[in-house]
Amino acid sequence: MAITDTTRVPGLDESARSLLFGAARTANSFSDEPVSDDELRELWELARWAPTSANIQPLRVTFVRTPEGKARLVRHLSEGNRTKTEQAPVAAILAADLDFHDKIHLTFPSRPELRERYLDLEGRERSARYNATLQAGYFILAVRAVGLAAGPMLGYDAAGIDGEFFAGTAHRTVLVVNIGHPGERPWFDRLPRLDADQVLAWA
Repeated sequence: MAITDTTRVPGLDESARSLLFGAARTANSFSDEPVSDDELRELWELARWAPTSANIQPLRVTFVRTPEGKARLVRHLSEGNRTKTEQAPVAAILAADLDFHDKIHLTFPSRPELRERYLDLEGRERSARYNATLQAGYFILAVRAVGLAAGPMLGYDAAGIDGEFFAGTAHRTVLVVNIGHPGERPWFDRLPRLDADQVLAWA
C-alpha cells in the first residue's frame, strides 16, 4: 500500500509489533542453519529506507561469513563476544562512510550543491556517525522483519576493525551485528524497561 499525503499511515497489527518490538530479543547463540545471500539482500531492501538528514545515507555494511573473514574480525572483539560471532552464520560490520558527501549527487539529485555543506571533516564525521547509528537501528529491525535473529555488539576495537577491513577508506565502524537463526538457549532473561512516567515529559 502506497502512503500519500492524503492517506492515513496504517499501523502494524499486534503480531508485527510483537515481532519487531515486544517479543524481540538480542540473540546470544545461533544455530548452524545458513543465511543466504538473498536473505541478506532482502534485509537491506528494508533497512535502506531509514531516514537520514538530507538523505545522506552514510551507512555501509560488510557481511562477514567466511572462516577467513571471521578470523580477521574475531581478533578485534572483546573476549565475551568472540564465541557468539564465530558461531553466527553472518556478522555484519556497520560503518559510517565519512566521505558520504561524494554521493550527494545520487542521494539528493535535485540539490547536489549540498555537498559543499559537508566539506569540513569534523562536522562531516559527526553527521556521518549520527546518521549511520540511526540507520543501524533500522538495520536491526530489518533483521527481525525477515525472520532472522540479531545480536548487536559494542565490545570491539573499532580502530582495529577499521584497519583490518577498511584500510585506505573513509569507513569507520559504528556497530557489529551477528545475524542468524537462534541456537540453543539464545535468550537471556528479559531485563526491565523504564516506565512511561520515568521517561516521558509533556510541554
